[in-house]
Amino acid sequence: MSPLLSNAITITLVAYGLAMLLALWRMLRGPAAQDRVLALDLIYIIGMLIALVIGLRYSSHTYFEAALLIALFGFVSSAAMGKFLLRGEVIE
Repeated sequence: MSPLLSNAITITLVAYGLAMLLALWRMLRGPAAQDRVLALDLIYIIGMLIALVIGLRYSSHTYFEAALLIALFGFVSSAAMGKFLLRGEVIE
């Protein structure tokens, strides 16, 4: 791997880590439940992006499969939380 790509991956991971910390702060401090759900969505998206960047760094397909699973579970949890916020129940 070239030094330029290695440095870019390192900077990207640091930026994603900072973004995840800011989203975690919003999730803990959010004034409304909608803010907390949105911050949780952002956290799982950033987690998926981190898995993808690490997969690029180590040239491993396992990280890409993990990112796919994170996206799948994140979508299902977002739909469940949205339904809970609208109706007050997840399962009818």
